[in-house]
Amino acid sequence: MNEGKLSIVATPIGNMEDVTLRTLRTLKEADVIYCEDTRVTKKLLDRYELRTPLRRLDANTEMVGAKQIIERLMLGERVAYCSDAGTPGISDPGYRLVAAVRDAGFMVEAIPGPSALTTALSIAGVPADSFVFLGFLPHKKGRQTLLKEIAEEEGTVVLYESSHRILKLLGELAAVIPERQVTVVREVTKKFEEVQIGQAADLLELFGQNPQHTKGEFVVVIAGT
Repeated sequence: MNEGKLSIVATPIGNMEDVTLRTLRTLKEADVIYCEDTRVTKKLLDRYELRTPLRRLDANTEMVGAKQIIERLMLGERVAYCSDAGTPGISDPGYRLVAAVRDAGFMVEAIPGPSALTTALSIAGVPADSFVFLGFLPHKKGRQTLLKEIAEEEGTVVLYESSHRILKLLGELAAVIPERQVTVVREVTKKFEEVQIGQAADLLELFGQNPQHTKGEFVVVIAGT
């Protein structure tokens, strides 16, 4: 195993105080930080007065960036990678980078921390000893197939959704699982965090009547049968 090391670093999903001491130390000691968007990560570094150089590596440049990182690791450098928020690789770039670096023979370490997935599950009040995570549903192709699978799933299901499609999703869930309990967690850990629980049709009516409810980022937790 070579001396260079890649650290996969989880960062706050909203509240900057959710950063860990180990995260701050790792970002400070790294020779360079690769990140999904330098503008986003710079806000975190500025908050904690860190001056480590930043380089962009998003979903479109992941494999090109992986080659650059491997070259740095060959020189014995310490490289950190973080996505815009939460844990890299969870509906975010990172998994291809990890695979490439490990295939090249270098150490990859996890610096654990926030994840919207586990944070929302912890306050949904549903069993989470076993669950299905589907991330963002496809916009068109395959969407109806996944909605059918959700209807047939007996356990808890977790989805991510954006402000542009949350009403569409609630309408679809009202059609395929009208009796199931749905928990919608909006802007988790942020200033306007909100949790709404009910059947999908009721939540669709609530959100439709108040456009404020449709702003931000969403985690949708569907209770099992």
